[in-house]
Amino acid sequence: MSETAPEDRIPFVLKLVYGIGAFVNNTLAAAIGELLKVLNLAMGIDPAIVGWIGALPRLTDALTDPLMGYISDHTRSRWGRRRPWIFGGAIAAGALLIALWMFPRDMPDMFYVVWFVAGSMLFYLAYTVFATPWVALGYELTPDYHERTRLMGTQNFIGQLAYVVSPWFMWVTTLKVFKDQVMGAASLALVIGLAVMFLGVLPAIFLRERFATAIPEEADEAPPPPAREGPGIGAAIVDFLMGLLKTLASVPFLLLSTATFLVFNGFILISAFQYYVIVYYVCGGDQDLGATYAGYSGSVGAVSTFIVIPIVTFLSTQVGKKTAFYVSIGVSVIGYSLKWICYTPDNPWLILLPAPLMAFGLGGLFTLMPSMIADVVDVDEVQTHERREGMYGSIFWWVVKLGMAVAIAGGGYLLNATGFDVALEGAQAPETLTWMRAFDAFVPAATSIIAILAIALYPITEGTAEVTRSLLEKRRGKVDVEG
Repeated sequence: MSETAPEDRIPFVLKLVYGIGAFVNNTLAAAIGELLKVLNLAMGIDPAIVGWIGALPRLTDALTDPLMGYISDHTRSRWGRRRPWIFGGAIAAGALLIALWMFPRDMPDMFYVVWFVAGSMLFYLAYTVFATPWVALGYELTPDYHERTRLMGTQNFIGQLAYVVSPWFMWVTTLKVFKDQVMGAASLALVIGLAVMFLGVLPAIFLRERFATAIPEEADEAPPPPAREGPGIGAAIVDFLMGLLKTLASVPFLLLSTATFLVFNGFILISAFQYYVIVYYVCGGDQDLGATYAGYSGSVGAVSTFIVIPIVTFLSTQVGKKTAFYVSIGVSVIGYSLKWICYTPDNPWLILLPAPLMAFGLGGLFTLMPSMIADVVDVDEVQTHERREGMYGSIFWWVVKLGMAVAIAGGGYLLNATGFDVALEGAQAPETLTWMRAFDAFVPAATSIIAILAIALYPITEGTAEVTRSLLEKRRGKVDVEG
């Protein structure tokens, strides 16, 4: 393992500030997903329809995420390429989350479908304006192979705080201080929205960009392509599409995106199932008791991730990012599979046992994947003479959001396919409970195994990353951080 030069290290306090962005990012994602359950549980809207309400707005990210990445990469301002968007996006996303739950009562179901689809589209647009530049900023904060993993480990550690509290979101909505669960959801959205607006602007205020305007003029024998003539919307569209195609042509990036889709999609697909299995199988339909156990399980998993992240970060610096991925995802497969045994009404507390093992899944994924993508961005610059952190980050996180959209929509259909009927409460058919348990345990285990096979083909190692950095620094010299 090579030593990290002092000038490549990021002060710990700035790593924490970047991590606050992860906390905001994860809180927004968790809040919108958890609160949508209220539409089914408190308002009686069909689970499949609720799934589409959650999924349709995410599908628009196929355009808005890469477009925001392109805009961020090409922004030129006195505050940099990323920071103005991070600042404005955080304020807009928090405000729109609050507004989304301020709806009139006693309206037809179709009104709420339209309200939440339209409102969620605006919310996710603001979410993208914040998240895409924040992700891109992280890729450029250091050029060092291992410092990137330490940075991403720190941000993932801070981001996991969101998952300590988010398992209790549904419990908060059921508190007796609220007139009903809908009012509880609206009050929770208000608190979360205000927190997002306050915390989300901190990375924009305190962090500085290495490539605040543009990369320095290259000096080797292979000059960059000439700038396209004819400024205007047509030239911008062509430039955007060319950048998108170049990004999608990166085989290492496609492998990382595929693995992320599989691991994250498998987890999200059964995230709702876990709650229903705990409530209707482990707790016999007692929603209050089930929500309590689900909260304990979620919090144990989130707290375990705080231990997992330093382990994965250290393991990565010792044996490489690929091997660390194999270990962390492999352990999570064991955890998922144990749910078949441990989720039992005979001893409800056993639901806590798989949680620490499952924590290795997302804990390892979101520590290693951003660090590996930062390496891919460097390889791309060698090949194209362009810096596209925003484009890479936007497409990667669009894959994450696509996985969430597919999982939310698919989860509703899978729940219906099991024969689940909320009106039956604790009297669900035995075969319904069996299918719910099978999906909950074995779907994420299977997708995670396939992800391991995808990463086996990933070509970038510490050695190749160091060669890439040497080529870049020879070409353009050292990069000074903005003042």
